[in-house]
Amino acid sequence: MLGGRVTDVDDERIELELEITDAARQPFGLLHGGVSLLLAETAASTHATWNVDLNEIQPVGIEISGSHLRSATEGRVRAVGRVLRRSRRFIVHDVDIVRDADGELLTKARVTNYYRKVRQDE
Repeated sequence: MLGGRVTDVDDERIELELEITDAARQPFGLLHGGVSLLLAETAASTHATWNVDLNEIQPVGIEISGSHLRSATEGRVRAVGRVLRRSRRFIVHDVDIVRDADGELLTKARVTNYYRKVRQDE
């Protein structure tokens, strides 16, 4: 995922970081909005696997929405995902993409994963 990495995780929260490189910028030099949503989905989907038996359940992303509030051109960004709701079948995360240097909120996203039962004949 463009060099991003998980920096912190627990039952209710996950944090990833990503250095803004040319691969993450759009043609005008700004952090690409699609990269912000990729980071948000990666955070939520990775966290959806936390304490889950992946031989029994597979988290599958079914919805993502995001609002880009500010831009960034360099440095590092962090994705901070928090569980909004968890049930037997779904987990919903609120994910903030923030500029690491000053904590400014760049993107606000919401991601829903469906917990799909693994069929034993697969």
